[in-house]
Amino acid sequence: MLTNCKICIAKTAGFCFGVDRAVKIVYNELDNRNNVVTLGPIIHNPNVVSDLEAKGVYSTEVDKVTKDQTVVIRSHGVGLDVYDKLAKIGAEVIDATCPFVARIHKIAAEKSGEGYVILIAGDELHPEVMGIRGHCSGESYVFSSCDDFENLVKEKDFSSKKVAILAQTTYNKNMWRKCEELFERYLPEAVVYNTICSATSERQKEAAELAKAADIMIIVGGLHSSNTHKLKAICDEYCKCWLVEDAEGLKASDIDLSGAKFIGISAGASTPAYIIKEVQQTMSEMLNNVDEEFNFEEELEKTLKKIHTGMKVEGVVTDINNGEVAVDIGTKHTGYIPASELSDDPTKKPEDVVSVGDKIDLIVLKTNDQEGIVTLSKKKVDAVLGFQKIVEAKDADATLTGTVTNVVKGGVLVSSNGVKVFIPASQAAPRRDFDLNDLLKQTVSFKILEVNEAKQRAVGSIRAVAREERAAAQAKFFETAQIGSEVEGTVKSITDYGVFV
Repeated sequence: MLTNCKICIAKTAGFCFGVDRAVKIVYNELDNRNNVVTLGPIIHNPNVVSDLEAKGVYSTEVDKVTKDQTVVIRSHGVGLDVYDKLAKIGAEVIDATCPFVARIHKIAAEKSGEGYVILIAGDELHPEVMGIRGHCSGESYVFSSCDDFENLVKEKDFSSKKVAILAQTTYNKNMWRKCEELFERYLPEAVVYNTICSATSERQKEAAELAKAADIMIIVGGLHSSNTHKLKAICDEYCKCWLVEDAEGLKASDIDLSGAKFIGISAGASTPAYIIKEVQQTMSEMLNNVDEEFNFEEELEKTLKKIHTGMKVEGVVTDINNGEVAVDIGTKHTGYIPASELSDDPTKKPEDVVSVGDKIDLIVLKTNDQEGIVTLSKKKVDAVLGFQKIVEAKDADATLTGTVTNVVKGGVLVSSNGVKVFIPASQAAPRRDFDLNDLLKQTVSFKILEVNEAKQRAVGSIRAVAREERAAAQAKFFETAQIGSEVEGTVKSITDYGVFV
């Protein structure tokens, strides 16, 4: 009998947002109508599928759908041709496609429509990948590994074509990183979108860390679940690992627990919390009711905290793309910072502002609980902190530096400390005939003339700094100038009574 063995359940184990949303949609529809069917199993978990079948919900194929049925499209999504077929049949459609998969559909459709060849990292036969390809109007290809990618680019000639590269949401994050080096080597001009779901990458990362510390890992999930098998493959690199569907599967397995001091448990995105809990309890019984290191209910409650517009939250950067940054804000929501909300400086790219793993303060701009997405802003937080520095600079008569970002009516806007400071033309131009556009994107030094804390506005002057510099130079000149010494100067004007130098 084993003693002194600890069990730890990964806090990211179980239902991801997209799966949880799809399952809830089906159960909600059962309350409203009869004759509900799903296009394929709603998730790759036999326990959930069996429970739905007991309630009269069956999996079907598009060609077998009838007009009187309510059809639920599962979280994996489907191609455009399936939508067309369902429209012709006339059945009512409830679309439960995961929002993150739908986002990939949009990218694939847009880039394909622009003439790009679409390359997809994933399993060619997985329904999600088949759905993504179903939104491509031109060429599309799938590669499952780095070797696959190399063989593909050697077999096909992409040299004269525009290429966009995407990933299945559940693709192996470590494999993607390795492939990124090949993208740069073989297709340096390709547009690359890291569309791996942040919840998936976080689950994989946490499972790997847990496996490194554990003697044994138990992965709970459907035997036909792609993301569950990927979790097992990741953990297999670090310790002994078993895949079980539920507590009964754990009892029937040939798991060797001898010598185990620390056992980790993780689960695929299609595994309900109650099954994870049952596996945990069964494992505890097998280990003579040892102490549990992780309280699943408490952690689940933490992930359900309310988010509202204007709320300040802390986020951890999980992914960076050209147009946005994904962050983990500690809830079931996935947070996104649009590039326009990262920095006040339009010349900076997202990777210039933040790095993966950074902890940053953010303001909630918009929430979408139905899709589980929160839109966030970093620059609004920076602006609040930055304005305090502007106020302090005014009080101390200090000189600030910033970048001229806009030429506006009556002057220019200078970005400094995340704040846009207005500088009137009379305080910006060195002379009357000066073109303010010549200041665009230039770094300038300026003083703060006025602040309005209520409206969070400030007015500055570039000429004030120039005047101080001239005054300092003049003072220095007269401190050292001697009669008879030679100096070099520039003629500024000529008059009847002399020349000004």
